Amino acid sequence: MSYMLPHLTSGYAVDQAIVAEEERVVVIRFGHDWDPECMKMDEVLYAVADKTKNYAVYYVVDITEVPDFNKMYELYDPVTVMFFFRNKHMMVDLGTGNNNKINWALTDKEEFITLVECVYLGARKGKGLVISPKDYSTKYKY
Repeated sequence: MSYMLPHLTSGYAVDQAIVAEEERVVVIRFGHDWDPECMKMDEVLYAVADKTKNYAVYYVVDITEVPDFNKMYELYDPVTVMFFFRNKHMMVDLGTGNNNKINWALTDKEEFITLVECVYLGARKGKGLVISPKDYSTKYKY
């Protein structure tokens, strides 16, 4: 489904997407279009894009095509989703210890919509860190 989402093909395009959007949360999926985890995440992003168009905009970045942010954002995972609002990186406390990004594919659409709403509402209030409505600390059940 990544072909249905807007692709950013340069570091400048990524910067402009983040800087230019004033009213909505910018959600960027960093990864590879061919990766199965990214494909799962892209399906969710595409499914929720229309429902959340009033407060979120979605982009896809291939990290081999645009390696500019790999070190800065530590993009070493197969899929990474990050949130930005008014040129500011939004951190989300998911209970995993990494508040900077989501580094796994969320497959529940309603869950992702709730998370984006939470980020948007927190960002509108001026918060740089929002707490996720769901705790993902037990994502891996041993």
